[in-house]
Amino acid sequence: MNLFFLGSLMLLGAFGGFAAGLLGIGGGMLLVPFMIMLFPMVGMPESIMVHTAIATSMSTILFTSLSSTRAHHRKGAIRWDIVAVLAPGIIVGGLLSGGAAFSYIDPAWLSLVFASFVAYSAARMMWGRPPAPERSMPGKLGTSAMGVVIGFASGLVGAGGGFLSVPFMVRGNVPIHNAVATSAALGFFIALANSVGYVVSGSTVDTGVPGMFGYIHVPTLLSIVVVSMLTAPLGAKCAHSLPMSSLKKVFALLLFSLAGYMLYKAAVAFGW
Repeated sequence: MNLFFLGSLMLLGAFGGFAAGLLGIGGGMLLVPFMIMLFPMVGMPESIMVHTAIATSMSTILFTSLSSTRAHHRKGAIRWDIVAVLAPGIIVGGLLSGGAAFSYIDPAWLSLVFASFVAYSAARMMWGRPPAPERSMPGKLGTSAMGVVIGFASGLVGAGGGFLSVPFMVRGNVPIHNAVATSAALGFFIALANSVGYVVSGSTVDTGVPGMFGYIHVPTLLSIVVVSMLTAPLGAKCAHSLPMSSLKKVFALLLFSLAGYMLYKAAVAFGW
């Protein structure tokens, strides 16, 4: 692993960890496109590059979520009652996604799905309307069902689920700071279920690249995690003191750019 590759991964880890703590997005949406740019340096085959980037990105959330959750919990911001209802469905959805559907999706379609979800998340950040004051969270059945959706969709794009869970909670009039903090806690369950799935579904894939564990590239994982666990608490601290509306717009613009890049990758793969 050359120094430029290692340094780039550490910078990604610093930024991804900060974003995870700040916005509860898990950092995956930021990491995946940049990993795809860097993976040719280690000889990653084009046929599994998108799969490996998404799986490795998701596995980093196992660690960053613990770090940011601890920081949010100290602030008393996590709605553990919501976590208890959403987590079982998230685990089911994650296992179905990472362990089954993920390996059967063509890289071109996976890139297109990723671009679509990132663009959706950016649009919600940029133009999301405040919920009607009479809205509240649905009952346990509806919330659990949404957990399955969040876990499954997150597994396809390698994200911590904040792009769905935060708008879902805010729509139910959960305050934004509580929604972000709760999303950070949910990220662990999303990452755990999907990472297990990625290892199982990728266990029969022969990549020829050293350091692979299923679809997860372990050297990339470790390089990012070492730094991201340091910056995630900083992001969580800033989430309780900085103007969220302005920050969300800045991140939305970045996400739109990354969605455009992944749309370009999908177009090339489809031969458009």
